[in-house]
Amino acid sequence: MPSAPTPDAAPLTGRTALVTGAASGIGRAVATRLGADGADLVLVDLDEAGVKAAASDLGGEALVVDLSDADAIAALDLAARGVDVLVNNAGIQHVAPVQDFDPERFALIHRVMLHAPFLLARQVLPGMYSRGWGRLVHVTSAHGHRASAYKSAYVSAKHGLEGLSKVIALEAAGTGVTSNTVAPGYVRTPLVEGQVADQARSHGISEDAVLEQVMLARTPVKRLVEPEEVAALVAMLCGPHTDSITGSSYRLDGGWTAA
Repeated sequence: MPSAPTPDAAPLTGRTALVTGAASGIGRAVATRLGADGADLVLVDLDEAGVKAAASDLGGEALVVDLSDADAIAALDLAARGVDVLVNNAGIQHVAPVQDFDPERFALIHRVMLHAPFLLARQVLPGMYSRGWGRLVHVTSAHGHRASAYKSAYVSAKHGLEGLSKVIALEAAGTGVTSNTVAPGYVRTPLVEGQVADQARSHGISEDAVLEQVMLARTPVKRLVEPEEVAALVAMLCGPHTDSITGSSYRLDGGWTAA
């Protein structure tokens, strides 16, 4: 059983943190921060080159896993790794009206973004309960609280992940294990920056105008969230004095869901 961090140690010293979608973007930023806080890292991604590079840079273990495959998740044997922190971050997107949305694509998004977090939590929770400490942080989205047209799979999966987190929080109450969500708006990742460039070309406007008039039209703070901001909040939820923070959703959306 890992010893509890001493007051002058990094807060996650002696803990093992598993981060999905860790090859780039939010996942890599989260892994970087948790590693800096002393955690031993287990990094999961389908991008073999990316996740191995992240593990090499950060000093963690790389696992190349297709999170849409339940058998691949079962084969991870996370109980043996003693995972203390689980960050469910991996996600994919597809945009289409409901009547044109490919059912298999819809199911794939749900397998990666809702079924996989359930299966991973199912593996790590018994060990967390037995050790009397654990942190589950699920990276959802402002779309876990609001809807956008043409994103039926993504929005419903994020809403579902918000609900799953609350159920885990209730079941884990009093065990030393907590479950929370972090719900950012648009984050500055390679995927989002590519979307900004595409929108600028299609609309014939500048990238700044895309941010203000299109992507962030409903957001009072007209800038993208930085991955490090998300990582800092995840780290806070895994840090000291957080035993009573559970079943909550923390929004980094520039005021989008307040409007």
